[in-house]
Amino acid sequence: MKWHVLHTRPRHEKKVEKDLLLNGIQAYCPVKCEYKLWSDRKKKVFVPVLPSMILVRIEEKKLNDVFISRGVIGYMKWLGKKAVVRDSEIDRLKKSIEYSLGSNHKIGTKVGIRNFGNQIGIINKISKNKIWISLENLGYKLMLNKA
Repeated sequence: MKWHVLHTRPRHEKKVEKDLLLNGIQAYCPVKCEYKLWSDRKKKVFVPVLPSMILVRIEEKKLNDVFISRGVIGYMKWLGKKAVVRDSEIDRLKKSIEYSLGSNHKIGTKVGIRNFGNQIGIINKISKNKIWISLENLGYKLMLNKA
């Protein structure tokens, strides 16, 4: 079975995923946590990483079963064929989403920074919106925005 990319109606990603899972189709809608601010409150919401897209793992003979959900528009195509995503790419996507800097980290925690060749840094300070990390090997300090 291969992973394919489905094009969905706008803001229907999570509903399509739920419909497909209920019908026995393996579906994955990667989401990230964001904080939305309204005039009277601040709320934690989960927003799809791939807008108007979800990933499905399905057999070739069952490709049309995804249209059971009304939010599905069709398959994304690449060079005239249905786009296929490798398992390794799905695993990397899942790992990058699971690793959200600042989720459970505290001052003094060691973290790896991918953009600096996986250098190990130590969290020095955490504020409401930012994290400061020291990269001792490079003699450099980073200030990152929290997700």
